[in-house]
Amino acid sequence: MTIVPGEIKTALLHAYLLGSIAPRPICFASTIDNDGVSNLSPFSFFNVFGSKPPILIFSPARRVRDNTIKHTLENVYETMEVVINVVNYNIVQQANLTSCEYPKGTDEFVKAGFTPIKSDMVKPMRVKESPVQLECKVTQVIETGQEGGAANLIICEVLCMHIDDNVLDETGKIDPNKIDLVARMGADYYCRASGSAIFEVHKPNVELGAGVDKLPRHIRNSHILTGNNLGMLANVTTIPMLSELFYDDRLALILRENTHDEDAKKEELHRYAQELLSKGDVHKAWQILLSE
Repeated sequence: MTIVPGEIKTALLHAYLLGSIAPRPICFASTIDNDGVSNLSPFSFFNVFGSKPPILIFSPARRVRDNTIKHTLENVYETMEVVINVVNYNIVQQANLTSCEYPKGTDEFVKAGFTPIKSDMVKPMRVKESPVQLECKVTQVIETGQEGGAANLIICEVLCMHIDDNVLDETGKIDPNKIDLVARMGADYYCRASGSAIFEVHKPNVELGAGVDKLPRHIRNSHILTGNNLGMLANVTTIPMLSELFYDDRLALILRENTHDEDAKKEELHRYAQELLSKGDVHKAWQILLSE
């Protein structure tokens, strides 16, 4: 399928975009109008874009169906302040309730059953139940268009950040399983970023990975090893050498049972290496593959 924006209805394009660009973190924005009435609303057009200064951007897009703007945007223009509250699994249903389009002047804290707490540096209230709350001043609003579906980029600078101690690990860092965040997918789908959904990918950082192009041909052209497998093998600074001291019982069995069948031996070695990679044992996987 190939889609050219403008050749299909905006609502359909919107659905394809949200279904493919996911998961998206949820900005649970707390604002206040000039009369002191609070508003809460979730947005998944949201992310962090810098740390010095600390910058968040979210977008209450113009409604596709009738080209109106949301109360959050109106309040931002009035006060130029917002509190970003993160959404975890414990509050996702309540947060979803605040997406209802209640009449202007309705306090979503009350409607959704959240506890408002006073902010330290801005006027909008924080959500007590949220594990992280970020008080922000709005530095700029960029309107990308005037038609339904157009974004309104609200650029926020973080003035103060509140973190629930209960989501920290023993080193003082945020534990992904304890904070238990959720994110938006397409349609009515969400995902939960904890438990088996979490995995580690070690960044090369300062040391450069050797690269897939430097892998030995018999590894690079394997019909067993996947792209992810090759990426793990290639994320070493230099291609390893086979250690004379390396010994493995399963390796010895594979070599012994496939003495006269090179193709079978290669397949068994690559499958064994793949198992080791799935457990994160890159060093041993390399030794198995080099034994070919």
